[in-house]
Amino acid sequence: MNKFVLIIISFLTIQAKGQELYVFSEPASNIPANSISLKLKEHFVVNDERYNRASNRIMPQVMWGVNKNWMVRLGASFSNMHTSNFKYESVNLYAKYRFLSKDEIHKHFRMAVFADASTTQAPFHYDEITLMGDKSGVEAGLIATQLWHKLAVSATVSHTQVLDESRNNKVIYVPSRNYQAMNYSLSAGYLLLPKEYTDYKQMNLNLYTELLAQQTLDRKTHFVDLAPALQFIFNSNFKVNIGYRFQVSGNMDRMTTDSWQLSVERTFLNAFKKK
Repeated sequence: MNKFVLIIISFLTIQAKGQELYVFSEPASNIPANSISLKLKEHFVVNDERYNRASNRIMPQVMWGVNKNWMVRLGASFSNMHTSNFKYESVNLYAKYRFLSKDEIHKHFRMAVFADASTTQAPFHYDEITLMGDKSGVEAGLIATQLWHKLAVSATVSHTQVLDESRNNKVIYVPSRNYQAMNYSLSAGYLLLPKEYTDYKQMNLNLYTELLAQQTLDRKTHFVDLAPALQFIFNSNFKVNIGYRFQVSGNMDRMTTDSWQLSVERTFLNAFKKK
């Protein structure tokens, strides 16, 4: 009986937060406590401007819901985006702490802080600063997420510092390199299906739109991207995401101004629950 109650509670938790499982950003909420998620992301660039070809990055990730307030994520990347051969590229560690929760029926407001660190073997290319395989560095930020029944809106602000050996040498780069940036995102998710929940096996369909922006602090370059996406959730524990990201404004030297992202994720509820 207790096991049945835990399953029902976990099911309701996932369904209630389905529309804030964003594709390109993180919400203030965490994955369920004592659970583990395995995720595989595919980042695909149709026209890599440096090599004038298509390129891709595969990112396996494992996430652990330590408790209701803490979650951690360990990931790696394998890519041919900065080299001619497809090979191991980077490792990444992410942690998030939810420090505020105001929960009501079909509505909640949550805030969290996060830290991210990455080390990569990729050469230093482009003005854009990301830690998903392109740069070695650290990032820290704040997330606020509001859920109203079928609509979830989330905002994130963060600061990134690139930790590359070129930052401290005496070489003069022309143009000068970017080593620090402010990052901003505004994300919205809406639950399209089902219209009513009758069974945990019902497929969920979520529609997302995310605004992603960066302002570097060295040379004052910037970009603003728009990223629509669709998400399918099966059996409340298996997600399939597809999103397209494109630039609407910017003056950065970037690998590309548009790309696709595909991902699949499987969550194992109560994987670390004590018996």
